[in-house]
Amino acid sequence: MSRSKAESLRNLQTRSDSAMRPFQFHKITSHAAKSRVLNDAVAPTFMAGGLTLVPRMRAREEAPTDVLDVTDMPGMRDIEITEMRFRLGAAVTHTDVVESVDLSKVCPAMITLAATIGDRHIQNRGTIGGSIARNDPASDYPAALIALNAIVETDARSIAAADFFEGPFKTALEDGELITAVSFDIPTASAYVKFPYPANGYAMVGIFLARHQHSVAVAVNGAGRHGVFRLNQLEQRLNENFTLDVVSDLDLSSFDILEDRHGPRAYRENLIRVMAQRAIAQCATDL
Repeated sequence: MSRSKAESLRNLQTRSDSAMRPFQFHKITSHAAKSRVLNDAVAPTFMAGGLTLVPRMRAREEAPTDVLDVTDMPGMRDIEITEMRFRLGAAVTHTDVVESVDLSKVCPAMITLAATIGDRHIQNRGTIGGSIARNDPASDYPAALIALNAIVETDARSIAAADFFEGPFKTALEDGELITAVSFDIPTASAYVKFPYPANGYAMVGIFLARHQHSVAVAVNGAGRHGVFRLNQLEQRLNENFTLDVVSDLDLSSFDILEDRHGPRAYRENLIRVMAQRAIAQCATDL
Protein backbone atom coordinates (compact mmCIF):
# COMPACT_ATOMS: atom_id res chain seq x y z
CA MET A 1 0.00 0.00 0.00
CA SER A 2 1.34 3.39 -0.93
CA ARG A 3 2.10 5.97 1.76
CA SER A 4 -0.68 8.30 0.55
CA LYS A 5 -3.27 5.50 0.62
CA ALA A 6 -2.17 4.44 4.12
CA GLU A 7 -2.53 8.01 5.38
CA SER A 8 -5.98 8.27 3.76
CA LEU A 9 -7.06 5.05 5.48
CA ARG A 10 -5.82 6.28 8.86
CA ASN A 11 -7.68 9.58 8.38
CA LEU A 12 -10.86 7.71 7.45
CA GLN A 13 -10.56 5.49 10.54
CA THR A 14 -10.00 8.53 12.75
CA ARG A 15 -13.10 10.23 11.40
CA SER A 16 -15.11 7.03 11.92
CA ASP A 17 -13.86 6.63 15.50
CA SER A 18 -14.83 10.21 16.35
CA ALA A 19 -18.30 10.07 14.77
CA MET A 20 -21.48 10.05 16.84
CA ARG A 21 -22.97 6.70 17.68
CA PRO A 22 -26.42 6.06 16.13
CA PHE A 23 -29.41 7.41 18.06
CA GLN A 24 -33.11 8.12 17.66
CA PHE A 25 -34.18 11.78 17.60
CA HIS A 26 -37.59 12.72 19.02
CA LYS A 27 -39.33 16.11 18.76
CA ILE A 28 -41.38 16.13 21.96
CA THR A 29 -44.51 18.29 22.19
CA SER A 30 -46.25 16.89 25.28
CA HIS A 31 -45.54 15.26 28.63
CA ALA A 32 -47.38 12.15 27.47
CA ALA A 33 -45.06 11.81 24.46
CA LYS A 34 -42.05 12.35 26.70
CA SER A 35 -43.17 9.56 29.03
CA ARG A 36 -43.69 7.13 26.14
CA VAL A 37 -40.21 7.68 24.77
CA LEU A 38 -38.57 7.44 28.21
CA ASN A 39 -40.35 4.17 28.91
CA ASP A 40 -39.07 2.60 25.69
CA ALA A 41 -35.56 4.09 25.52
CA VAL A 42 -32.47 2.37 26.88
CA ALA A 43 -30.32 5.46 27.46
CA PRO A 44 -32.32 8.63 26.77
CA THR A 45 -31.28 12.24 27.24
CA PHE A 46 -32.97 15.62 26.89
CA MET A 47 -31.85 18.37 24.52
CA ALA A 48 -32.76 22.05 24.37
CA GLY A 49 -30.06 24.11 22.65
CA GLY A 50 -27.66 21.17 22.36
CA LEU A 51 -24.57 23.34 22.73
CA THR A 52 -23.01 21.04 25.32
CA LEU A 53 -24.70 17.76 24.42
CA VAL A 54 -23.84 17.65 20.73
CA PRO A 55 -20.06 18.21 21.16
CA ARG A 56 -20.00 15.58 23.91
CA MET A 57 -21.81 13.13 21.62
CA ARG A 58 -19.38 13.84 18.81
CA ALA A 59 -16.49 13.14 21.19
CA ARG A 60 -18.30 10.00 22.39
CA GLU A 61 -18.28 11.29 25.94
CA GLU A 62 -22.03 10.67 25.84
CA ALA A 63 -23.78 8.05 23.72
CA PRO A 64 -27.56 8.23 24.25
CA THR A 65 -29.85 5.84 22.40
CA ASP A 66 -32.56 8.50 22.23
CA VAL A 67 -32.38 12.32 22.15
CA LEU A 68 -35.55 14.14 23.20
CA ASP A 69 -35.82 17.73 21.92
CA VAL A 70 -38.14 19.36 24.48
CA THR A 71 -38.10 22.95 23.23
CA ASP A 72 -41.65 22.77 21.82
CA MET A 73 -43.27 21.44 24.98
CA PRO A 74 -45.97 23.72 26.46
CA GLY A 75 -44.62 26.65 28.49
CA MET A 76 -40.96 25.93 27.85
CA ARG A 77 -40.37 29.27 26.08
CA ASP A 78 -42.59 31.42 28.34
CA ILE A 79 -41.39 34.44 30.34
CA GLU A 80 -43.79 35.38 33.13
CA ILE A 81 -43.49 38.29 35.55
CA THR A 82 -45.59 38.89 38.67
CA GLU A 83 -45.33 41.48 41.42
CA MET A 84 -42.73 39.54 43.43
CA ARG A 85 -41.16 36.99 41.08
CA PHE A 86 -40.28 36.28 37.47
CA ARG A 87 -40.32 32.86 35.80
CA LEU A 88 -38.37 31.63 32.78
CA GLY A 89 -39.34 28.48 30.89
CA ALA A 90 -36.46 26.03 30.63
CA ALA A 91 -36.17 26.47 26.84
CA VAL A 92 -35.96 30.27 27.04
CA THR A 93 -32.83 31.17 25.10
CA HIS A 94 -30.19 33.67 26.12
CA THR A 95 -31.45 35.87 23.27
CA ASP A 96 -34.99 35.66 24.65
CA VAL A 97 -33.66 37.00 27.95
CA VAL A 98 -31.61 39.77 26.33
CA GLU A 99 -34.57 40.96 24.24
CA SER A 100 -37.21 40.84 26.99
CA VAL A 101 -38.30 44.42 27.67
CA ASP A 102 -40.45 43.36 30.63
CA LEU A 103 -37.59 41.46 32.24
CA SER A 104 -35.24 44.42 31.79
CA LYS A 105 -37.58 46.49 33.95
CA VAL A 106 -37.53 44.12 36.95
CA CYS A 107 -34.03 42.60 36.80
CA PRO A 108 -31.64 44.24 34.32
CA ALA A 109 -28.76 42.17 35.69
CA MET A 110 -30.28 39.10 34.01
CA ILE A 111 -30.12 40.94 30.69
CA THR A 112 -26.45 41.76 31.32
CA LEU A 113 -25.73 38.15 32.27
CA ALA A 114 -27.33 36.63 29.18
CA ALA A 115 -25.62 39.18 26.92
CA THR A 116 -22.18 38.05 28.15
CA ILE A 117 -22.70 34.40 27.16
CA GLY A 118 -20.71 33.42 24.08
CA ASP A 119 -21.57 35.12 20.80
CA ARG A 120 -24.83 35.81 18.99
CA HIS A 121 -25.08 32.27 17.58
CA ILE A 122 -24.65 30.71 21.02
CA GLN A 123 -27.18 33.11 22.53
CA ASN A 124 -29.72 32.15 19.86
CA ARG A 125 -29.41 28.42 20.66
CA GLY A 126 -28.40 28.17 24.31
CA THR A 127 -31.12 27.88 26.96
CA ILE A 128 -31.29 28.51 30.69
CA GLY A 129 -32.52 24.97 31.37
CA GLY A 130 -29.70 23.36 29.43
CA SER A 131 -27.13 25.59 31.10
CA ILE A 132 -28.11 24.81 34.68
CA ALA A 133 -28.73 21.12 33.98
CA ARG A 134 -25.08 20.75 32.91
CA ASN A 135 -23.83 22.97 35.76
CA ASP A 136 -20.51 23.89 34.23
CA PRO A 137 -18.56 25.68 37.01
CA ALA A 138 -17.77 28.52 34.60
CA SER A 139 -21.35 29.05 33.41
CA ASP A 140 -23.18 32.22 34.36
CA TYR A 141 -26.73 31.36 35.41
CA PRO A 142 -25.93 29.45 38.64
CA ALA A 143 -24.81 32.66 40.36
CA ALA A 144 -28.09 34.34 39.41
CA LEU A 145 -30.10 31.40 40.73
CA ILE A 146 -28.31 31.49 44.08
CA ALA A 147 -28.44 35.27 44.54
CA LEU A 148 -32.11 35.54 43.50
CA ASN A 149 -33.40 32.66 45.67
CA ALA A 150 -34.48 30.74 42.60
CA ILE A 151 -36.69 27.66 42.50
CA VAL A 152 -35.95 25.07 39.81
CA GLU A 153 -39.21 23.53 38.62
CA THR A 154 -39.16 20.04 37.11
CA ASP A 155 -41.84 17.68 35.85
CA ALA A 156 -41.70 15.98 39.26
CA ARG A 157 -40.98 18.62 41.95
CA SER A 158 -39.59 22.03 42.89
CA ILE A 159 -35.97 22.37 44.04
CA ALA A 160 -34.43 25.38 45.80
CA ALA A 161 -31.34 26.63 44.00
CA ALA A 162 -29.29 26.14 47.16
CA ASP A 163 -30.07 22.41 46.95
CA PHE A 164 -29.91 22.06 43.18
CA PHE A 165 -26.19 22.57 42.47
CA GLU A 166 -24.16 19.72 43.95
CA GLY A 167 -20.72 20.27 42.40
CA PRO A 168 -19.05 20.58 38.99
CA PHE A 169 -21.38 19.08 36.37
CA LYS A 170 -23.56 17.62 39.14
CA THR A 171 -27.09 18.58 40.12
CA ALA A 172 -29.97 17.20 42.18
CA LEU A 173 -31.75 16.02 39.01
CA GLU A 174 -32.61 12.34 38.90
CA ASP A 175 -32.60 10.15 35.78
CA GLY A 176 -35.42 11.14 33.46
CA GLU A 177 -36.25 14.31 35.42
CA LEU A 178 -36.83 17.34 33.19
CA ILE A 179 -36.39 21.00 34.14
CA THR A 180 -39.51 22.87 33.01
CA ALA A 181 -38.91 26.39 34.40
CA VAL A 182 -36.94 28.52 36.87
CA SER A 183 -38.54 31.20 39.03
CA PHE A 184 -36.66 34.04 40.76
CA ASP A 185 -37.24 36.72 43.38
CA ILE A 186 -37.39 40.22 41.93
CA PRO A 187 -34.62 42.25 43.64
CA THR A 188 -34.73 45.93 44.52
CA ALA A 189 -31.36 46.28 42.74
CA SER A 190 -28.97 43.84 41.10
CA ALA A 191 -25.76 43.59 39.10
CA TYR A 192 -23.78 40.92 37.28
CA VAL A 193 -20.10 41.52 36.59
CA LYS A 194 -17.65 38.98 35.24
CA PHE A 195 -14.08 38.65 34.07
CA PRO A 196 -14.15 36.24 31.10
CA TYR A 197 -11.61 33.91 29.61
CA PRO A 198 -10.45 35.75 26.45
CA ALA A 199 -10.80 32.69 24.20
CA ASN A 200 -14.35 31.60 24.96
CA GLY A 201 -16.10 34.15 27.17
CA TYR A 202 -16.64 31.74 30.06
CA ALA A 203 -16.32 33.27 33.51
CA MET A 204 -12.97 33.18 35.27
CA VAL A 205 -14.88 35.06 37.97
CA GLY A 206 -18.49 36.18 37.88
CA ILE A 207 -20.29 38.06 40.67
CA PHE A 208 -24.08 38.30 40.89
CA LEU A 209 -25.14 40.74 43.60
CA ALA A 210 -28.79 41.20 44.53
CA ARG A 211 -30.31 43.63 47.00
CA HIS A 212 -33.59 42.34 48.41
CA GLN A 213 -35.95 44.23 50.68
CA HIS A 214 -34.28 43.05 53.88
CA SER A 215 -31.04 41.41 52.78
CA VAL A 216 -28.16 41.26 50.32
CA ALA A 217 -27.05 38.15 48.43
CA VAL A 218 -23.73 37.69 46.63
CA ALA A 219 -22.91 34.60 44.55
CA VAL A 220 -19.68 33.73 42.71
CA ASN A 221 -19.26 31.54 39.65
CA GLY A 222 -16.17 30.54 37.72
CA ALA A 223 -13.73 30.80 40.64
CA GLY A 224 -14.79 27.88 42.84
CA ARG A 225 -13.30 24.43 42.39
CA HIS A 226 -16.66 22.98 43.44
CA GLY A 227 -18.82 25.40 41.47
CA VAL A 228 -20.95 28.35 42.50
CA PHE A 229 -20.74 29.63 46.09
CA ARG A 230 -22.00 32.49 48.25
CA LEU A 231 -19.86 35.19 49.85
CA ASN A 232 -21.57 35.08 53.25
CA GLN A 233 -19.05 37.37 54.96
CA LEU A 234 -19.50 40.03 52.29
CA GLU A 235 -23.28 39.70 52.51
CA GLN A 236 -23.16 40.35 56.26
CA ARG A 237 -20.96 43.40 55.80
CA LEU A 238 -23.14 44.82 53.04
CA ASN A 239 -26.25 44.34 55.15
CA GLU A 240 -24.65 46.64 57.72
CA ASN A 241 -22.85 49.06 55.41
CA PHE A 242 -23.40 49.00 51.65
CA THR A 243 -20.11 50.57 50.53
CA LEU A 244 -17.05 49.59 48.51
CA ASP A 245 -14.85 49.71 51.62
CA VAL A 246 -16.17 46.41 53.00
CA VAL A 247 -14.49 44.43 50.19
CA SER A 248 -10.84 45.42 50.65
CA ASP A 249 -9.97 43.03 53.51
CA LEU A 250 -12.48 40.29 52.60
CA ASP A 251 -11.19 36.92 53.84
CA LEU A 252 -11.46 34.24 51.12
CA SER A 253 -9.20 31.64 52.75
CA SER A 254 -12.06 29.26 53.56
CA PHE A 255 -13.06 28.84 49.91
CA ASP A 256 -11.55 26.27 47.57
CA ILE A 257 -10.53 28.68 44.82
CA LEU A 258 -9.61 27.25 41.43
CA GLU A 259 -6.01 27.44 40.22
CA ASP A 260 -5.05 26.68 36.63
CA ARG A 261 -2.81 27.84 33.79
CA HIS A 262 -4.82 31.06 33.57
CA GLY A 263 -3.88 32.20 37.04
CA PRO A 264 -2.98 31.20 40.63
CA ARG A 265 -5.33 31.39 43.59
CA ALA A 266 -4.20 34.89 44.56
CA TYR A 267 -5.07 36.18 41.08
CA ARG A 268 -8.63 34.86 41.25
CA GLU A 269 -9.06 36.12 44.81
CA ASN A 270 -8.13 39.58 43.59
CA LEU A 271 -10.59 39.24 40.71
CA ILE A 272 -13.35 38.34 43.16
CA ARG A 273 -12.70 41.52 45.17
CA VAL A 274 -12.51 43.72 42.05
CA MET A 275 -15.66 42.26 40.48
CA ALA A 276 -17.48 42.55 43.82
CA GLN A 277 -16.61 46.24 44.08
CA ARG A 278 -17.89 46.86 40.55
CA ALA A 279 -21.14 45.04 41.35
CA ILE A 280 -21.61 47.07 44.53
CA ALA A 281 -21.03 50.30 42.62
CA GLN A 282 -23.62 49.34 40.01
CA CYS A 283 -26.23 48.42 42.62
CA ALA A 284 -25.64 51.66 44.51
CA THR A 285 -26.19 53.61 41.31
CA ASP A 286 -29.40 51.73 40.48
CA LEU A 287 -31.10 52.68 43.75
